[in-house]
Amino acid sequence: MKVCIYGAGAIGGWIGTRLARAGHQVSVVARGATLEALQLHGLRLETEGQVLTAPVRSSASPAELGPHDVVVVAVKAPAMADVAKAIGPLLGPDTIVLTAMNGVPWWFFESFGGKLAGTRLKAVDHDGSIARAIPGRHVVGCVVHASYALNGPGFVKHHFGNKLIVGEPSGEKTARMKMLATALEQAGHEVVVSEQIQKDTWYKLWGNMTVNPVSAITGATVDRIMNDDLVRGFISNVMLEAREIGARIGIPIEQTPEDRHQVTKKLGAFKTSMLQDVEAGKPVELDALVTVVKELGELTGVPTPYTDVLLGLARLHAQVHGLY
Repeated sequence: MKVCIYGAGAIGGWIGTRLARAGHQVSVVARGATLEALQLHGLRLETEGQVLTAPVRSSASPAELGPHDVVVVAVKAPAMADVAKAIGPLLGPDTIVLTAMNGVPWWFFESFGGKLAGTRLKAVDHDGSIARAIPGRHVVGCVVHASYALNGPGFVKHHFGNKLIVGEPSGEKTARMKMLATALEQAGHEVVVSEQIQKDTWYKLWGNMTVNPVSAITGATVDRIMNDDLVRGFISNVMLEAREIGARIGIPIEQTPEDRHQVTKKLGAFKTSMLQDVEAGKPVELDALVTVVKELGELTGVPTPYTDVLLGLARLHAQVHGLY
């Protein structure tokens, strides 16, 4: 396949390196120091005590790279508006856009949601420009269960996990879905084909929509957050609101918040991605993780007082630091 990585950060670099080493033609949209590093060294991945390298084509201009079979969008949600403006030259009539991103995506209600099917979520696509640039027919969803970080531009370090959950927004088992899942698996990823990718998206969000912003505000690692009874209790109340919203749109979660806390505690002294963004002075993903939950509460008639407090504090903190 011809594969383009749009967003050569930790996740995009990981997926791109694996696919390139499996024999696919991989190109990368990149700028600045990342582009320079890719032109010098290709993609690099440190895993299990060795460094894997993969030469790739790279450019700051999607028009220079042209149409691809698959475009992996692996950017933080605040960057999506700019991606939408530039992605057009990478898309042919049958191009798959694999969205390896955190939070609720713009296509969440594509062929899903009952009465809410087709609803545009203003929190993540306020004017519909993303949906116009990347029509739903191109999209395959992807939920990442793995932890990677950057050693430097274009150089990814693996911490733990190797799972990609992929699925059509409609839940159908299409031929292109099977082809993509096979390619990812043969490249060395653990791949699960989802019957309802929105449910997998929501389940991951259920954990990180709380711990991420709390860590951003406080600077605390996951272990300290989970060991504070008052903070954990507040987080549980936010999660109960989100669980009720999920139940009303057809993606119920059977777990209790405390069940999920036991999983989160295993991360130990771990810095969330949002805390890493704050420390690096990068925009935070509040809208895709928290603002959108408030909007979904309004759409489903679920009161969200605890979510509103979390959003207000996290948004104010980010605004004061110039990150939102």
